[in-house]
Amino acid sequence: MDQDTPSSCPTSSCPTSSCPTSSCTAGTPSVAAVTSANSSVPHSADASLGVIPTAPDASVTVPVTPLDDRIEIEQFGKVKLRVARIESAEAVPKSKKLLKLQVDCGPEIGKRQIVSGISQFYTPESLIGKKIIIVANLKPAQLMGVESQGMLLAASSSDGTKLTIVDPGDMEPGSVVR
Repeated sequence: MDQDTPSSCPTSSCPTSSCPTSSCTAGTPSVAAVTSANSSVPHSADASLGVIPTAPDASVTVPVTPLDDRIEIEQFGKVKLRVARIESAEAVPKSKKLLKLQVDCGPEIGKRQIVSGISQFYTPESLIGKKIIIVANLKPAQLMGVESQGMLLAASSSDGTKLTIVDPGDMEPGSVVR
């Protein structure tokens, strides 16, 4: 075994020497599809995440980034996520990415201004009335000279070509996200 080959696959029943795939990449960001010796269910191996079930006929492996900066549940518990409704949106002058949003966070928190780098994916007009999820207890930050009093949650593709704002459905502004 050369020095780049891991000593064992992260699946407990799959030592690298007997791994059913010759492309096992335990300990690297890429994922190799393998079948466990104890199971007929295909899975992917990744040292940071363990076993990830995949579709039985999956022919494509998905890259996974190792999570080296994991946090404790107590740390995550400090993050206050709330539903908000966008009341107005406008481009931030001299910025290609930033939009300034005025949001209603419900009666407990009130109104906030949030600056977000989403203008490549959303027009200001398309955001009016949209409900979003925000990090309500983030310390204010200056972005291009504009104060942001929170952060909205969005999911993006790994190559950065797609972005979707997380939709809280029919929940009212101020609702707690758990």
